[in-house]
Formats: sequence, structure tokens, C-alpha cells
Amino acid sequence: MFFLYDHFQFQYEPFPIGLGKPLMAENVYKEFLDNYPSLDIFKSIPNKIGNKYSLSERFNSKEYKDFIRSSPLWLEFHRWIKSDEFVNGIMDMLREHHIDLGYGLPPLPRKQYMMKFMRNLKRGKILRSVKLASRFEFSMLPAAGGHVLPHTDAPSKIVTMIVSMLREGEWNPAFGGGTDVNWPKSTDLSFNRLNRKADFEDMDVLHTYQFTPNQGVLFVKTFNSWHSVRPMTGIDPELMRKTLTINIELAD
Repeated sequence: MFFLYDHFQFQYEPFPIGLGKPLMAENVYKEFLDNYPSLDIFKSIPNKIGNKYSLSERFNSKEYKDFIRSSPLWLEFHRWIKSDEFVNGIMDMLREHHIDLGYGLPPLPRKQYMMKFMRNLKRGKILRSVKLASRFEFSMLPAAGGHVLPHTDAPSKIVTMIVSMLREGEWNPAFGGGTDVNWPKSTDLSFNRLNRKADFEDMDVLHTYQFTPNQGVLFVKTFNSWHSVRPMTGIDPELMRKTLTINIELAD
């Protein structure tokens, strides 16, 4: 297991969102920083939700797969993120914080679940459970104007974790780069299950999770999980807000 879940603290309104810091042991985190991919294999995806560079299963997928295969560290991490162990670990951690999404099997009822499964199997009824999938994306936003418009995430997403990838002293907090928890100024934007985008002026900022080293910001997708990254104010065109974005979502 790469992540430390003991430090997570949650707020529950307007949607469940929490901060875990430190997210990794310092030596493990440093190894990830040392092996983060270079910008030249990312794909620029402007005009979608903001101004960002992505390297993922969906954007520059060949380069993404080649990079993962070339790095023992990232290959091991990729296998872990794709595993039931990771998904169940997140669901168990959320339940410990009174956020039960109904996925995975809690430790105590597991025996009862199996007994019920066997009874239904004998009766010709097969229990069907919702299958979840998980993936991660390398993401960069330019410190000079990079941003992500207010949105609530696609309906297929269940949980998102944003993992900061930066060294101590590398980032000036005055540039911004934090993850904003938003609340719409107009009630007609309150329900956004299907993830239409909004403008920054449509939102009030309730709270900002600052962009700092070795942290994970984790939230549950809901009908009102409005979040964003406001345009950053750095001037160095080469300085990037580097993250891993991890999603748990409904399997295809």
C-alpha cells in the first residue's frame, strides 16, 4: 500500500471532501517526484475544462502505457491502483469517516454475505454487484494562467483524489493552484448531476485546499460537488502545477 489513510480529515457540506497529509512516507513520495514524467509526452487539452496538460489512458494513451511499462515504480503503482485492494481500501476509509457509498463489503458482514450468496446460488439467483474500476492521470497546469473551470465530475465517477506532486519550496502559494470547493450563486445551478460546466463568476468559494506537498484531496462525486482551480498568477512559463488525479468510477 502506497498511501497513508490515518491523516484524512473530512468536511461533509456541501459534499464529502477530505484532506490527507502526509499522504505517503517521505522517502516514497520523493521517489515518485524523482520519476514524474516530463512534459514532452503530455497532451495539451485546452478549451475543455480549462488549460491543462494530460498523460493518461485517454490522452496520449500510447505514451502513457510506454512510460508506465518503462518504470518499475509506476508499473507497481499502476497495478495497485487497478486492484480491488485499492478500491476496497478507499471505501473502507470512507466508511470509517461515516461516508458509506454502498460499494465493497464491510469486514463484519462478509460471512453473512457469502451465506446469502450461496443460498441464492442454489436457488438459481446470482447476486450481482456493481463493478468499480480505477485509474490515474498525470496532470499539469501552467502556473501562468492554468485553471480548471467549475464542474462536478462525470456521472460515472464515484470518488476522485487529487495528489500534489511538488517539492518543498518549489511553489509560491501566492500563485494559487488550490482546489476550490464552490457553491453556485444562482439556485438553478445547484443540481448538476450531468456535469455541465460553469464560469468562475457563477460561483462563491466556500473553501480552498491549498496546493502543498505530499497531500491528497479526496471527494465524492455528487449532484453538487462543484470544484475548480482558479486561474493561477505565476509568470514562469515552465513552472507547472503537477498532480496525479485518481478516479474510482463505474466500470464500462
